[in-house]
Amino acid sequence: MPMASKLGNSAFTPMRLGPLTLKNRFIKAATFEGRMPRGEVTNDLIDFHTEVAEGGAAMTTVAYCAISPGGRVHRDTIVLDRRRAAALRRLTDAVHARDTLVCAQIGHAGLVANTRSNRVRTLAPSTRFSAPAMGLVRGATTAQLDEVIDDFGVAARNAVEAGFDAVELHLGHGYLLSSFFSPNLNKRKDRFGGDTVRRAELARRVIERVRAETGDTVAVTAKFNMDDGVRGGFWLTDSLPTARLLESDGYLDALELTGGSSLLNPMYYFRGEVPMAEFIASQPAAVGLGLRLIGRRLFREYPFEEAFFLPLARQFREALSMPLILLGGVNTMATVSAALADGFEFVAMARALLRDPALVNEFRSGSAREGLCVHCTKCMATIFGGTRCVLRDESPSQTVGHATHV
Repeated sequence: MPMASKLGNSAFTPMRLGPLTLKNRFIKAATFEGRMPRGEVTNDLIDFHTEVAEGGAAMTTVAYCAISPGGRVHRDTIVLDRRRAAALRRLTDAVHARDTLVCAQIGHAGLVANTRSNRVRTLAPSTRFSAPAMGLVRGATTAQLDEVIDDFGVAARNAVEAGFDAVELHLGHGYLLSSFFSPNLNKRKDRFGGDTVRRAELARRVIERVRAETGDTVAVTAKFNMDDGVRGGFWLTDSLPTARLLESDGYLDALELTGGSSLLNPMYYFRGEVPMAEFIASQPAAVGLGLRLIGRRLFREYPFEEAFFLPLARQFREALSMPLILLGGVNTMATVSAALADGFEFVAMARALLRDPALVNEFRSGSAREGLCVHCTKCMATIFGGTRCVLRDESPSQTVGHATHV
C-alpha cells in the first residue's frame, strides 16, 4: 500500500489520549462560540457542538469556560460553576449520543479580560496597562494566586460532574497562565517570576491540582504557546524547556501547540487578511472609531499558510515523547497525513469545521481531500453574535441534515 494511503487510513484508526480512546485523530479545536449570552448554556451552543459531532470529529471542545467571574473574557463567557455544570450536562449528553467525546477548555483570561463588561477586576503577573481591560491591571498577590489554583480545581471538578471526557487548560494567547510564562509580562521577584522554571511555577501547580481533582478517568490536556509572536515574549528558548518540565511532571496527557497573544498580537494565531471592516461594523460606534484610527497597528497581518505552526511544532515533537496535537491552518487531508508522518498523534481543526462541520466524514469517505475554508478570517468578527462562517451562511444547502446553525 502506498505510504500516503497508509497515513490516510491511520487518520481514522482509534488512538489513546490518557484514559480515553478517540475514534480517529481529528479534534475540533476550541473556538469561542458566541452562543452563551450572559454566560448561559443555550440550545444554539448545544447545536453547535452536536453538528460537529455528527460531522465525524472524535472530540469537540467547548470554549471558553472561565474558572471565576473575574476570569471571563467578557460577560458572555460561561463560568464553570455548579449551576452551569448542571446545564452543560445537556450538551455533553447530546454529543455522547453522536458517538463523540467532548472536552471543556478552562482558564482565566487575565490581561485579556474585559473588566468593564465583567464588572469585576482581573489579574496579571505584574502591574501593567491592558487594552482589553481598558485600564491598569494590578499584579496578583500570592494569596490571589492561591485562590486561582483553587478555582481551577473547582472548575475541573465541575467539568467532570458535567460529563466532560477531557479538560483542556488554557496556557496560551496571553491569558493568565500564559502571561506568567512571558518574560515581558512577568516581572515578579517571588517564586512565580524570574527564570524559566519560576515563571512556569503557577501553571505547574494548576495542572497538578486539576489532575488531583479529575482523577484518572478524564484526560487532561493543555493549549500551550510555543511563541507569543511578541518581541521579548515567550519563545522557543523558554517554551521548549517549559514543555519538558510539564512532561516530566506527568500530569498532562497531551499538549495542543499554539502561539500568539490575544493581548498583543492576535493575528499571529489566525493568519490571513485582517477583517477590519467587519470588526468595525460589529462594534459600538466609539469602539469602531478607535479601530479606524489604530486598528491596523493593533492587528498585524500575516499571510495564511497551510499548517502554519508546523515548523515550530516539529521542534516540540523532536524534544518530547508525550502526545502532541497539531493546530493551525489544518485544511487538507495531505496536511493531516504529513502531521501523522511527523509523529503528531492528533490534529485540531477550527475554521475548517466552521466552514464545513462534516469535513471529517468527507475525508473518511474520500468525497473531499480539502476543506472549503478560504481563510478569509471574516469569521473572527462574528463572535459577538454567534461564531460562524459567513460563506456558509450564503449557502443554505450546507446546513441540510445538520442541527440548527445560527
